[in-house]
Amino acid sequence: MNPAEKALWFIESHLGRELTLDEIAGIAGISRFHMVRSFAAATGLSVMRYVRARRLSEAARALAGGAPDILTLALDADYGSHEAFTRAFRDHFGVTPEAVRSLARTDSLALQEPIQMNSTCMDNLAAPRFEISRPLLIAGISERYNHENGAGIPNQWQRFHQRVADVPGRVGKVAYGVCTNGDDAGNFDYIAGVEVSDFSDLPREFASVRIGEQRYAVFTHRDHVSTIRRTINTIWNSWLPASNLKAADAPTFERYDEKFDPLTGNGGFEIWVPVRT
Repeated sequence: MNPAEKALWFIESHLGRELTLDEIAGIAGISRFHMVRSFAAATGLSVMRYVRARRLSEAARALAGGAPDILTLALDADYGSHEAFTRAFRDHFGVTPEAVRSLARTDSLALQEPIQMNSTCMDNLAAPRFEISRPLLIAGISERYNHENGAGIPNQWQRFHQRVADVPGRVGKVAYGVCTNGDDAGNFDYIAGVEVSDFSDLPREFASVRIGEQRYAVFTHRDHVSTIRRTINTIWNSWLPASNLKAADAPTFERYDEKFDPLTGNGGFEIWVPVRT
């Protein structure tokens, strides 16, 4: 059972009591950093966003069934007050708890069903090589994502390729997709960029990130770029738990050299995952 599967089992079997990211990560036997990334790689959701969505969905079903006491539902869903629960419920579903109870139906609501994990990991992930990365200065276009809206990254790359000639001090012809500034909610910054010699002349519209010297496991993704999520899922939920290594709190990045064709998505690229013993 991989970390995401362990987390899903624990969440579903303890949904009625207080849950924390630290506790869920502990059950899975990994760090918070690893938990956030492995769960998102497998499900497309952040851990605690999934917990909230499941609790609100179960509350919606109870309301549609005529549950009379909204405060009890609020407390069961780990909200401290009727008002906090109502606000979260309305933000999530677009209607109030009272409206759902009055209508006695949930078919118009986007309920979060329990995720049934199956084996989505690759069977033929090639073993990585290990490298100590040299310090890198990366400049490019940055966007903030969570693991539910990462489908916007290809469009971000298209916009970057239209602007790459405006990046001063470019070094080499390699492009980098850098994931950084991740938080426990599954939000992260993604920078589509290139290496530069320094940041001193960088126009304000470009973002920058420094990647320090760090040990990385380097995986080669040979298939079409659209299948990257499957490779990442395999790395975080299969390879890393079996490797006797731990995820290091450092940027993860993709490295696209001249063999990669941004027009077709073919040619392959590398995924650099920070690790420690």
